[in-house]
Amino acid sequence: QVQLVESGGGLVQAGGSLRLSCAASGRTISNYAMGWFRQAPGKEREFVAAITWSGGSIYYTEPVKGRFTISRDNAKNTVYLQMNSLEPEDTAVYSCSADRSLVRVRSGHGDSWGQGTQVTVSS
Repeated sequence: QVQLVESGGGLVQAGGSLRLSCAASGRTISNYAMGWFRQAPGKEREFVAAITWSGGSIYYTEPVKGRFTISRDNAKNTVYLQMNSLEPEDTAVYSCSADRSLVRVRSGHGDSWGQGTQVTVSS
């Protein structure tokens, strides 16, 4: 199983940017699909973005399209989430997930999950 550790969260004003990182260990993620999810207080965890092992296909939830960018560096065993034009509604704990199956990642059933990093956007 892959161990995942997120970093890069913090407090930012609306309109600002943050870059989240998800560092993997234990196994190379070069043949894993990776995804980002978020969970706001009192809400269900929701899918944010996913990327195939090669980076050839990328998926986003509609509210973040045009503002967030998922990318990966397989040599560094790390996946990133660049978040621009942040809005208070983006406030949540952001977690990354890994699985060999893109379907499982996108559906929230990935084998591996990180602990999450808090993102707070003030208005």
